[in-house]
Amino acid sequence: MALEHAILVSLLEKPGSGYELARRFERSIGYFWTATHQQIYRVLKRMESDGWIDAREVAQRMRPDKKEYSVAAPGRDALSEWLQAPIEPESVRHELAVKIRGAAFDDPAALLREVERHRRAHADRLARYLAGERRDFIEAEAPETPDAGRELQHVVLRGGIAYERMTLTWLDDVIATLNRLAAVR
Repeated sequence: MALEHAILVSLLEKPGSGYELARRFERSIGYFWTATHQQIYRVLKRMESDGWIDAREVAQRMRPDKKEYSVAAPGRDALSEWLQAPIEPESVRHELAVKIRGAAFDDPAALLREVERHRRAHADRLARYLAGERRDFIEAEAPETPDAGRELQHVVLRGGIAYERMTLTWLDDVIATLNRLAAVR
């Protein structure tokens, strides 16, 4: 997937400025596809010159004017083409897993801090996902008629929640295994 597709999805959900897009990447879509502010602005400029998005100047009080972007017809066509194209199932490239296997040739206890750091990071991410789910889907008023965008956002978030829970279970197993191996050394 190219950053362009993530931006198109975000702009179709709600038009916005480059700054607003960067904030969305930090808050929601960025959990699954990351980009720096500089990358977003660079890609927006290219997408605008390619005709995929339109930009309009929006006057602001006591601040410089901003550009608000929305998806143009060629951008919708590009997204539709990408959505319908097959993709390869993702393979797992996991540096921590290689380190864990490599711990057999060193002191397994030496890896404990790193695994515990990863566990804290995944626990924090799970907490953010769960807070976002409560805020945006559980406590928020649900629309009376089904909203495809909202339901699909929620199913992606549920996938992230399930992934983080699975990862935490695995990391707990790794920590227990490393502790057990360190005790017999």
